[in-house]
Amino acid sequence: MRGWVALVGDTPAALAQGAELITRWAEPHRRYHTLTHLAAVLTAIDDLTTEPTEPTEPTEPTEPTEPTEPTEPTEPTVPGEGDLAAVRLAAWFHDAIYDGRPGWDEERSAQLAQARLPRCGVPTGGVAETARLVRLTAAHDTLRPGDRDGAILCDADLAVLAGPGYDAYARAIRQEYAHVPDAAFAEGRSAVLRRLLATPALYRTPRARDLWEERARANMTAELRTLQDG
Repeated sequence: MRGWVALVGDTPAALAQGAELITRWAEPHRRYHTLTHLAAVLTAIDDLTTEPTEPTEPTEPTEPTEPTEPTEPTEPTVPGEGDLAAVRLAAWFHDAIYDGRPGWDEERSAQLAQARLPRCGVPTGGVAETARLVRLTAAHDTLRPGDRDGAILCDADLAVLAGPGYDAYARAIRQEYAHVPDAAFAEGRSAVLRRLLATPALYRTPRARDLWEERARANMTAELRTLQDG
């Protein structure tokens, strides 16, 4: 909750909204899109926006870690340029609604951000930028050239692909789609992996490519091979 308070303050409305988000991320039907994923995305954002003293890997902290001192939300200038508060808010909201319906989940999560953030005192521009960023995570393929903030969020969301816990991530994804027969899941998941592997670069930011690109491709290639072998 400290990271949330650092973004929006500790008014009753802001604290209530933070508690609601934590409750949503802790819903029992989730297996991968959990508080652990939220914390990992926030940590990855920090990895991409601070100067590391040595190479780092995506981690899976037990709770979000953010600056402890509350900061005032500010209006963004040009969308996608330098509004890291909106990037972090978008991380909090990007899977706030999760029913296993790609695209629709992100749209409803963006709408939730648009409805809730004004109550927390976030300026109109910050609300709009947060919702825009949330929608980008639906497919990770609608980024405009020069969209720095969108690139940071999307790269952070995909940091798990390079993590040491990739096998656990893949199992959790399968559990979230337990209602899908094995053959259909293998076909759909394989298509997703092939699409990602066919891209010239999985990550948009230079730092993410340096940190995670090679490991992520190796992890996905291994999973694809397992799916193909049955």
